[in-house]
Amino acid sequence: MINRSRFLTASATLVAGAAAPSAAATAIPGGSELVETRAQFDAGAFDAVVGRPAKIRQLFEAVAFKPGLWNNVKNSFNGLQFGYGHAPDEIAIAVAGHGPSAAYGYSDYVWQKYRIGEFFKIADAQGATIASNTWLKATSPYNTAAAPGDPHGMYQDTSIETLQRRGLIMLTCHTAVEEQSQALVKAGFAPAGMTAQDVADDILTHLIVGTLVNPSMVATVAVLQKVYGYTYVALTY
Repeated sequence: MINRSRFLTASATLVAGAAAPSAAATAIPGGSELVETRAQFDAGAFDAVVGRPAKIRQLFEAVAFKPGLWNNVKNSFNGLQFGYGHAPDEIAIAVAGHGPSAAYGYSDYVWQKYRIGEFFKIADAQGATIASNTWLKATSPYNTAAAPGDPHGMYQDTSIETLQRRGLIMLTCHTAVEEQSQALVKAGFAPAGMTAQDVADDILTHLIVGTLVNPSMVATVAVLQKVYGYTYVALTY
């Protein structure tokens, strides 16, 4: 077990490593080919993040775009910490978003430039198309002394940013980005003159901070379970 200060320092280092691949990796996370090869995969950064010390490892696979996912992730963190008594640095939860759910890992730059909400037909409660990653930004101060049940406190905050600070690992599928880029160009959602590869490279270099690119999410789900011991939850098929 590591103490909380070491955990937070290590987490910051790992996130930085995920955002800036090692010299062995390409400048584009996963490379600029449809299929990411072993040589293009930053296996060291991947192992450091998903294999960090933890007693509980849990994986949420997300395909269909159903934002209720984040409430479930929040509830898992709270149940493990406050109900079962696991320290925050003993918990590792990963979200494996592919298909439309890959968009959770896209920055507002990507959402706006490629009209992601319109492309995936993602609308708010009033039926208006969503134009940005509204699930990203924290909605409460990060205060670990907050009461777990405080509706305005961090422990009821379902934002990706707050959940990342609590230990959430955001995963992005390289194959999904490549395939979506082809579809974006074909459907006219990319600026004129951009090829599918231009779009894919642009998206892969404008993911939200801390997102970890992997070769294929369906393969990664198996690796996380078999190699790293993550238990599996599917809520959004």
